[in-house]
Amino acid sequence: MIPIWLHEAASRYNSQSLANRDAYAAVLLMPIQNLATILDWTFQSLPDEILVGMDPDNNRPNPKEVVEAYSGADQETGLFAGQGYLLGKPHLVNRGDSFEVHHVPEEWMDGLFSTDRGSRGSRFTHWLHTHPNAPAIPSGADADASQWTEGTDMILGIRFSPEGYLPWFDDVDGVRRPLRDLDDSGALGRAKTGHLIHGLDLICFHRTGLGVNLVITDARGHAIE
Repeated sequence: MIPIWLHEAASRYNSQSLANRDAYAAVLLMPIQNLATILDWTFQSLPDEILVGMDPDNNRPNPKEVVEAYSGADQETGLFAGQGYLLGKPHLVNRGDSFEVHHVPEEWMDGLFSTDRGSRGSRFTHWLHTHPNAPAIPSGADADASQWTEGTDMILGIRFSPEGYLPWFDDVDGVRRPLRDLDDSGALGRAKTGHLIHGLDLICFHRTGLGVNLVITDARGHAIE
């Protein structure tokens, strides 16, 4: 069951995606159940980062009317693998410390493809990782890791307290896309780890640096309104 707050947040997020569609080079549709699952893993793992892999669901092509509505004037076809299909089921690939989830440990791939295909080995088409107490804006390491991604990369930023050794960090250039943005006195709720959740960001981008317009949908690919 999808929480009411998440449904409302998805509706507001999609409104921004629609209003700013000309800023993006392509569209990617994520079923809200995927997002609910990823958030559950995220909240259970704080303060650590997690890495999630997803493939396109080849049985669920994007509804044409949704793509047309959320596409800007300069859309690129064939930009990434899996373009044209909804995101499939998410898979929790790795959980690492709050600084090096992409690099420590990499035993989940045993280094098998690291020379030719990068540390991720292109095991999944799309990737999402979290930024604990930091906005969802790519770092230099994120940009480097994305070069091995066939599809798109997504970042979920989470602001939470108590901050511990990782205080909230927002001194970074880039465009934020709040999924749920609260002031310092508010809290969305309490995670199973005991942390209070104060805000969420979510972005999607291509390895070339182009932004991808992420749209949150129902199971059939229709945008949450």
